[in-house]
Amino acid sequence: MDIITIILLLVGFVLLIKGADYFVEGASDLATMLKIPSMIIGLTIVAFGTSAPEAAVSVTSALTNSNAIAISNIIGSNIFNLLAVIGITSVIYKIDIDKVTLKEDFPILLVSSILLLIFIVTGNLISRIEGIILLVILIAYVGWLILRAKKTDTNMSVGTTHLSMPIIAIYIICGLIAIVVGGDLVVESSKSIALGLGMSETLVGLTIVSIGTSLPELITSVTAAYNRKTDIALGNAIGSCIFNILFILGLTNTITPIATTDIMLIDCIIMIIVMIITYILAYDKNDFNRKDGLILVGLFIVYMIYIIIRN
Repeated sequence: MDIITIILLLVGFVLLIKGADYFVEGASDLATMLKIPSMIIGLTIVAFGTSAPEAAVSVTSALTNSNAIAISNIIGSNIFNLLAVIGITSVIYKIDIDKVTLKEDFPILLVSSILLLIFIVTGNLISRIEGIILLVILIAYVGWLILRAKKTDTNMSVGTTHLSMPIIAIYIICGLIAIVVGGDLVVESSKSIALGLGMSETLVGLTIVSIGTSLPELITSVTAAYNRKTDIALGNAIGSCIFNILFILGLTNTITPIATTDIMLIDCIIMIIVMIITYILAYDKNDFNRKDGLILVGLFIVYMIYIIIRN
């Protein structure tokens, strides 16, 4: 562990924080200007943008035959999004949940996760055909989101824009670039430090890499919640989970099939259980309050202890 690696890690964190700040502001103003509900922006532009580090890591890992990192990165990121991102965000500020999210987006995430579980169970690898299936589902989901946005009351996007369209574009593009570069610096630096300490590839994928690539989601959601834009915060977390499975794994497996292991099966089951717990906490009262947030963060700590001991 050298001083250069630590400096790069700190630079990455700075880029992530400032990039997320500008990205959320630009996306929020874009939603208002286009009269599109902020939840849709969170589920698409913000979620897709902040998942860019996961995409880069998983595709690169698959191409270099680091299959454990490729899949454990996605599973670990989704668990982090559901437990840590939603948990920490709701501790800061209560997240009100739109009924559409509960009735439609959460179930889509659960179905996508179960489909991934089936792919892992039914063979020794996730094939190109299965990757294409995930991509087709993603295309259908995004198309459905667009149709849903047209039918949704545009009054959901309240307030006035503070930025002009050119400035909004600069905020979103520069914010996204900072997020991607910052995420890459954090992941590579953390991975170098972790491997130097003798951690397994799977553990690195589930912890350092998944947390590192999910920092944009965490920072973006926390920033959105702090600015009282909780619809973007939740949409970002749920949208990122859906995007991770359908697009990142879909693209990765379309490029090159990924071999599966029994450990991946166990972690996928844990991910589905986490989704069910999160859904139950939200369903009875249509929000995530501070108590719910503490429960989710507590579960994440328990999960971290489990996988470290398992290693």
